[in-house]
Amino acid sequence: MSYGLQVEVWGEYALFTRPELKTERLSYEVITPSAARGLIESIYWHPGLRVVIDRIYVLRKFGEKLTDENKTENPIKFTNIRRNEVKSKVQAAKVKGMMEGGPAPMILTGDDIQQRASTLLRDVHYVLEAHFEMTAKAAPGDSEGKFKDIFRRRLESGKAYSQPYFGCREFPAHFRAWPGGEIPAVSYSKDLGLELYDMDYSNPRDIQPMFFHARLENGVVQVAGEKVLK
Repeated sequence: MSYGLQVEVWGEYALFTRPELKTERLSYEVITPSAARGLIESIYWHPGLRVVIDRIYVLRKFGEKLTDENKTENPIKFTNIRRNEVKSKVQAAKVKGMMEGGPAPMILTGDDIQQRASTLLRDVHYVLEAHFEMTAKAAPGDSEGKFKDIFRRRLESGKAYSQPYFGCREFPAHFRAWPGGEIPAVSYSKDLGLELYDMDYSNPRDIQPMFFHARLENGVVQVAGEKVLK
């Protein structure tokens, strides 16, 4: 069995980086299913359940009403900023050496800093429609109804295990349960091309990206049932 849920999320900035452009970051036009899953799991995660994204609804800027004049406008807005990043990574071999009694690896940000440009999304507002399924790691006392009630209570109280964010931690996401009824998605359609779907972790030694052909149809990106490419 599976239970559905609808989560409304919004924020001022978002950055869902295209993997082919890592140095100067460029965001996808709409939140990716993997980012949507991660956002929901930051609210509630349990090894006994698996979150599956079904649809992504694109709404107008939070607080902005949908009118006859703006309902067909492109709601996807970009802006450019420059950020300080570090150009190096801590190598796994050095971490292993520390675990075996060696020195702790470190990056001196003052010596390793680099300024990079990023193209971000502005004023994002989505309703994430998903469902969760039980996994083999569920305890004997776990049930679909139990998880559904826990998730509902956490949404109502605004609780999260970690601050949900849109792609990067400096871009926090506000969230709440969608109150029900028709979702006022924008009347805008566009072929978004190939978009990251998720990562395939079936082989931990060879983690592979998965993609799907994303299409925005009257403000809705259909995820469930779409062909996934590896």
